[in-house]
Amino acid sequence: MPHLNVLDDSSPPEDSRAGTLTAAAALREVSSVGGGIKGIYVHVPFCAHRCHYCDFFTIAGRDEQRADYVARLLNEAQAALPKFPVGVRTVFIGGGTPTHLPIDSLEALLSGLGSLLRAGGHTIEEWTIEANPDTVTPDVAAVLAAGGVNRVSIGAQSFHEGSLAALERNHDPSNVSRAVELVRAAGISDVSIDLIFAVPGQPEPLELWRSDVDEALALDPSHLSCYNLSYELGTPLRRRLDTGAIERVSNEIEAEMYEFTIERLAAAGYEQYEVSNWARPGRRCLHNLLYWRNENWWPLGPSGSGHVNGRRWRNVPRLGPWLQGSGLPPVDTVEQLDIDGQLGERLMLGLRLNEGVPRAVVEAALSAPSRGEARRVTLDEAIQKGLLAWHQDHLVLSPSGLLIADAIIGDLL
Repeated sequence: MPHLNVLDDSSPPEDSRAGTLTAAAALREVSSVGGGIKGIYVHVPFCAHRCHYCDFFTIAGRDEQRADYVARLLNEAQAALPKFPVGVRTVFIGGGTPTHLPIDSLEALLSGLGSLLRAGGHTIEEWTIEANPDTVTPDVAAVLAAGGVNRVSIGAQSFHEGSLAALERNHDPSNVSRAVELVRAAGISDVSIDLIFAVPGQPEPLELWRSDVDEALALDPSHLSCYNLSYELGTPLRRRLDTGAIERVSNEIEAEMYEFTIERLAAAGYEQYEVSNWARPGRRCLHNLLYWRNENWWPLGPSGSGHVNGRRWRNVPRLGPWLQGSGLPPVDTVEQLDIDGQLGERLMLGLRLNEGVPRAVVEAALSAPSRGEARRVTLDEAIQKGLLAWHQDHLVLSPSGLLIADAIIGDLL
């Protein structure tokens, strides 16, 4: 899930009391939620260095607070997890750089969460942690495996130093293969690799991207996430774009990169199951599927976002106020969608998946009183243009629709 980039720790949340009550209300509803809480997202904000394209809530240069973070995180988890009915299936620890935590703090975080989940009778099918290649050592890999992690998502982004420099990524590209080897040697076979394409300022960008994909495939990951670079407001990269210091890769070359990715990964035996995600058969990311299927998950940590029964909220994205609290944290963004809004979200999120959206969900979204008719007009036009299609009673993006997925989905929402 996306997290707002907030760098100011000094200002209080806009309405922390109301936000806290809303989070508590969501927790009270958990026992009556159909299907309960299926996933937990844990946000670790610490990084050794802040990359210039990143708009997540991350913190560099405050490593002395990492142990306090873990203690507060487990305090927050103790306030929430024991109230969940049995049914949590996935845990995803993202950031930031979770593997930037010291070994003892990382071990405490994993063992503490694991103890709470076992005490609640939950059976975790997938436990993912994100990792920067430079942070994976034999000791880190061993702690991950011992702590229950069975899936590691490695942020490679590129195997070329020029591309990494343009992104302000400071890891050694040769450490990607080393990290994969260490994780597997520790007994974790499920490895995902993240790549970014359309990096500005690179010579022969299409050839560089083809090389990146081939180098990733040589490591035989179970999963690949391939994202086109986005220029988010408030990031240094966006400011460089707005001042003319850099230029975007052309739409034509970016489309060629994406089409190459689809063809190359299909030939290598990977299934594209979402706009930006590919997996070996049976190795899709179960946690991210919760997001795209609009199911229920709970957030832990500063800026973590959650969803229960159409209510979305985000924990306060400031480390200071979050650390000073106890139990459930204050939140600064709360949204309770009406039925029409929930149907629009199911349509929007479901279309990102290659399986598409069931006809019954589509018809419900098109029949909604306030926005249904406008959606019907947009959908009919997209079908006529060959951007959307019906396949096995599901509405799906066509191959040409995939190239402009965000625009189509935005129009329907």
